[in-house]
Amino acid sequence: MQKTYFRYVLLVPALLILAATTIYPIAFAFVLSFREWKIAKSPTPGPFIGFENYQRAFSDANFWNALKVTSMYTVMGVGLAVGLGLAIALLLQKPTRASRIVKPLLIFPFAVSLALKGYSFRFMLVPEFGVLDRILDTLFPFVAELNWLAHPFWALFWMSVPEVWGWAPLIALMFLGALGSISPEIFEAAKVDGATNFELFWHITLPLLRPIIVIVTLLKSIFSLRMFDLVRTMTAGGPGRATETLNYYIYTVGFNFFDMGYASSLAVILAVLLSLFALLYSRVLLGGEK
Repeated sequence: MQKTYFRYVLLVPALLILAATTIYPIAFAFVLSFREWKIAKSPTPGPFIGFENYQRAFSDANFWNALKVTSMYTVMGVGLAVGLGLAIALLLQKPTRASRIVKPLLIFPFAVSLALKGYSFRFMLVPEFGVLDRILDTLFPFVAELNWLAHPFWALFWMSVPEVWGWAPLIALMFLGALGSISPEIFEAAKVDGATNFELFWHITLPLLRPIIVIVTLLKSIFSLRMFDLVRTMTAGGPGRATETLNYYIYTVGFNFFDMGYASSLAVILAVLLSLFALLYSRVLLGGEK
């Protein structure tokens, strides 16, 4: 067991599986992004066309629309999830009987699959019949005629709600862990100096939570940038292209129009964006451990 080569032999099965399921598909998609391949015309990849697929992407109005929708969805989802997560954590910070019961339950919304969340919220928002739609119509009669998923802004908003519902409690657990590491003596000293509750939050709690806020924001952004499930189950990119994220646009190009070369170039662009966020996340995470 102490021989160096034997350690590498034990890693071979895992490395083979990793190469077959991750490395090879990524490499194949990268090579394919420089080729023309429309399955409807040919069952095999066509000739190399250089950077034409990438040039096409950056001159494609639908690509820029998908990028804009993805950015709006990310900002909306991350902002709501982090804000609600922090609020929940502050409410459950004090060790009461209610908080001890609620804290273990916070993980369950995150455990529900996005596809199930999407279908559930879609049916709850059906005009006149959906439970959520009827509740909103009762509370706000002026929106009774509004079809939520047929309106560009509200469709994007409601598409972010199921993800926020799953992520906010998980983020709250992360914040609760960070809040538990703050020494109570800091707050007691500030109270002696006459600090109000808002000043305690703004000048002490928030600055001390800044590292975990940055980490949670980057992590949530990575998941939001690759959103597909909720688009597929709730809106299918509609109305029009108002909720068509970049990941869903790649799916549409590849599996609806069968343009695998162009879809591969779009996938590479998305992979680069995700890699940049992942690199930034790693740098922040490792920097915080020093």
